[in-house]
Amino acid sequence: MTEAVQTVIRHFINIPIMIASWFTFFFPLDFGFLGSSGLAVIVYAASNFTIKKIQQKSIMKKYDLTASEYFHIRNQIKEANAKVRTLNSHYLKVRSISSFKQLFELNRLAKRIIALVKANPKKFYQAENFFYAHLDSAVELTSKYTFLVSQPSKNREMKLALEDTRETLESINTVMEDDLKNVLASDMEHLRMELDFAKLSVSKKAKPLYLKGETKDERKYLK
Repeated sequence: MTEAVQTVIRHFINIPIMIASWFTFFFPLDFGFLGSSGLAVIVYAASNFTIKKIQQKSIMKKYDLTASEYFHIRNQIKEANAKVRTLNSHYLKVRSISSFKQLFELNRLAKRIIALVKANPKKFYQAENFFYAHLDSAVELTSKYTFLVSQPSKNREMKLALEDTRETLESINTVMEDDLKNVLASDMEHLRMELDFAKLSVSKKAKPLYLKGETKDERKYLK
């Protein structure tokens, strides 16, 4: 269940609670319009906080995470999203189609990895290098590259630095592809197991079952 879906569920539950509490405060308890409205908002906030905590505990239990692990992963995802926004800000600064494509691929890989970890926090441990090093390198090198490209005049040393940066970014791209493969590795293994089980089940069903001493011709005759 995504965070957006959880938020919708909380609002779906909390809005009726808030409305019911307002009527309770306004009519039977006679707190007045403003007092009832203020108390209803407090009830909404308290209910929202409680349900959110229940949802978080459910996720921790589902993926066998401690509270410190869960909130650390959430913070890493938040920081990673901020870094991706920094990458996005460089789109208008690149000067060539190849550089644009390279930046697009880096963004695509980064967003995909973050989305997978967000959906399954346990996958964070399969992408630690991405969060702690590779994404930082991509942001830093892209910033350096766009800065050098924007300079009006370029000497030989600057051109060499640009070429080196492009090559290093290409290497980072390859490394992030490996990060994505690592994140998907457990899913692929699970899929292979499911396929093997399905093939085994189909194979068993396809084999004709004969009674003891019964031949194939006898089975056809009985039919």
